[in-house]
Amino acid sequence: MQVLKVKGRIDGEGQLHVDLPERLPTGPVEVTLTLGTGPDGGKGKYDFTDLAGKLSWQGDPVAMQRRLRDEW
Repeated sequence: MQVLKVKGRIDGEGQLHVDLPERLPTGPVEVTLTLGTGPDGGKGKYDFTDLAGKLSWQGDPVAMQRRLRDEW
């Protein structure tokens, strides 16, 4: 088994276009697709603005952070 990582493109008709190296042997293959463009799965950074004003914190956040660090 050989693992090959290449990038492809999906067009408007749902066709996947992938350029493979020429040195690959011909014959049947098993293909696994991982959808996403990066480590975050192509979603981009999370926008926290939808949480603005909806979260409330009881207590001192700095003291809580220090207590969590002490647990490590």
